[in-house]
Amino acid sequence: MSDPVRLERSGPRGVVARVTLDRPDVRNALDAASIDALHRLFVALGKEEPTALRVVVLAGEGPTFCAGADIAAMRASADLTREQNEADAMALSEMLDAMDRCPVPVVARVHGAALGGGMGLCAVADLVIAEAGARFGFTETRLGILPAVIAPFVVAKIGETHARALFPGGRRFDATRAARIGLVHEVVEGETALDAAVDAAVSDILASGPTAARAAKSIVREIRGLPHESTRWHTARRIATQRTTAEGQEGLRAFLEHRKPAWQLDDEAGG
Repeated sequence: MSDPVRLERSGPRGVVARVTLDRPDVRNALDAASIDALHRLFVALGKEEPTALRVVVLAGEGPTFCAGADIAAMRASADLTREQNEADAMALSEMLDAMDRCPVPVVARVHGAALGGGMGLCAVADLVIAEAGARFGFTETRLGILPAVIAPFVVAKIGETHARALFPGGRRFDATRAARIGLVHEVVEGETALDAAVDAAVSDILASGPTAARAAKSIVREIRGLPHESTRWHTARRIATQRTTAEGQEGLRAFLEHRKPAWQLDDEAGG
């Protein structure tokens, strides 16, 4: 039996991790094995040093990014007790949380469709780039269930107003609407353009300081829910700390000396 998730390294010195859902025969639907594999993988990736891992690209093999829950797994859930269903749901929640907390910037390459749990994957990615023909949907209610586990991550991404409009009806929608509500950040025509846009996003992150890129991601979570006065002090301390690091000092010197900083390696391409 093949692994449900594939990991490949690319870019200069392998600093780009390409994580691919590899169950094309079931449209990369999420089952217990793939959820566990993603959880363990993102925990491991999160432990890598900033100079060793700069960016993660999340994609799906075959014609679909992720069609949501696996049909066989849904069929089996009908025979589970409430306690077993809770444990099953928590496994998905913990996987999404591991991805959400991963310190490395995550770029999602979305094509075909992102439905149900696939919407959760989009919600925990930092940058979502979609092919124009991709379809999206919180389709759980059409099956008599609800998008509960993904809700905390989705509402944080698109806001309560869009969640309330889209959750109950389960209607599928296009990439343009996904971009309008903030789930998707860039829409392109065709998979060639999709790959080019993903590579451009990777190159942008590689142009940034390794620790600065991670700190810029984490500060969004850090100030979430803090009162205004606390955010002012916290952000002042964070920038002061970064400015005095070796990376911060190198970035300033490189700017003043009109040269590339040391972290911009010769092989800058994301591929």
